[in-house]
Amino acid sequence: MAKLVFGMNQSLDGYVDHMAFAPSPTLFRHFIEEAEAQAGCVYGRRMYEVMRYWDDDRPEWDVAEQAFAAAWRNQPKWVVSRSLKAVGPNARLVEHDLEGAVRELKAERDGEIEVAGPDLAKSLNELGLIDEYRIYLHPVVLGHGKPYFAGPRPPLRLMGNDQIDDDVIRLSYFPA
Repeated sequence: MAKLVFGMNQSLDGYVDHMAFAPSPTLFRHFIEEAEAQAGCVYGRRMYEVMRYWDDDRPEWDVAEQAFAAAWRNQPKWVVSRSLKAVGPNARLVEHDLEGAVRELKAERDGEIEVAGPDLAKSLNELGLIDEYRIYLHPVVLGHGKPYFAGPRPPLRLMGNDQIDDDVIRLSYFPA
C-alpha cells in the first residue's frame, strides 16, 4: 500500500511560494532523487499547471534541471480538476470522487505518492488520507502568501528531522 506524502518548501513564517525562494543545488539534487523514487504524484490544477514547465526541453537547462525534468516526465501523475479537460503526458485526470480515486491509488501502488499543492492537501487532509507531512523549512520570512496549511492545522506528531543543506531542515510529521 502506498503512502501519501505532502511536502513543500516553506518559509519560517509558514508560507509556500516557489517564486520567493529557490532550492540550493544540494536541495535540488534531493528533490531529483525523491522524484525518481516516488510511485507518482497527485496534483491540484494550479500546481500541475506550474509544473508543466518540466514537460518541455529547454536548451538553457543544466544537467540537474535535465535530470529533474526526466524524473518528472517519468513519474505517473494524477491531476485533480473539474475545469481541465485534458492533461499532458503520463498524467490522468481525476474529475470526480477524489476520495475514491486516491484510496484506489494508495491500494494499488507501493511506495510514496507525493501530494502537490496546499489546496489539494487541505482536501485530502479533511478526508484523512495524508500519511505524512514534510516541511522543507527555509530561513526566509515572507510575511504574506499561500500558507502551507490551506485549512485547519491537523494534529501532528514529529517523526523526524534532518538537515538537507546548509540552510534547509526537513521536518517530518505524521497525523496524530
